[in-house]
Amino acid sequence: MFTGIVQGLARVRDLVDRPGLRSFTLDFPPGFGAGLAIGASVAVDGTCLTVTGLEGADAARFDVMQQSLALTTLARLAAGSRVNVERAARDGAEIGGHPLSGHVDCVGRIAELRRPENNHVLRIALPAPWMRYVFAKGYIAVDGASLTVAEARREADGSGWFEVWLIPETLRMTVFGAKAIGDGVNIEIERQTQVFVDTVRDAVAERLGALQPALEALLRQQGLSLDLPPPGPSR
Repeated sequence: MFTGIVQGLARVRDLVDRPGLRSFTLDFPPGFGAGLAIGASVAVDGTCLTVTGLEGADAARFDVMQQSLALTTLARLAAGSRVNVERAARDGAEIGGHPLSGHVDCVGRIAELRRPENNHVLRIALPAPWMRYVFAKGYIAVDGASLTVAEARREADGSGWFEVWLIPETLRMTVFGAKAIGDGVNIEIERQTQVFVDTVRDAVAERLGALQPALEALLRQQGLSLDLPPPGPSR
């Protein structure tokens, strides 16, 4: 388990691609690798990876299988890339963010970037069906960082966007300051929210029964869906 509090930035030293597998070495910030052992878990841009080799006090090797490469941004890394890293949480550790598994659900895209004074705002587009689990004031993990959703909008097709506001300290400790429009980011949704939403959807489907397809078709004609929140102001 991870806490969503990024502990530093690591740099990709080298990469080796083989059929169905990518191996790479990360150089960690000083002190990050203290006590790190082969078999330990490290969140790399929010993806839980296993240490497969040690390269001195502050560097380690990782292997990424094909499924993880397909679901995350790790396939786009190159030598010199910087990534967010966090060690696995220990028993009794303070959860400064929210509990994360390190299992990425999808890749979002930065759709808009704004820089009001002393702030940094990212608007991130999400595909269906993951947007149904994102709500304003709720938690979400972006590249392994636990963030609070400031605004969210869902579309009738199940896609949508959400915004997060980043303070200077977050930018200092993460890769977000270097992100540009169009860049991909790893997304892990908040599990309790997913369970709640899916439970409600199952209950609604059970109650509606055979009427659900007809209701969904009627809502689509109006540009709505069962996943959409009540209409509200938007920018």
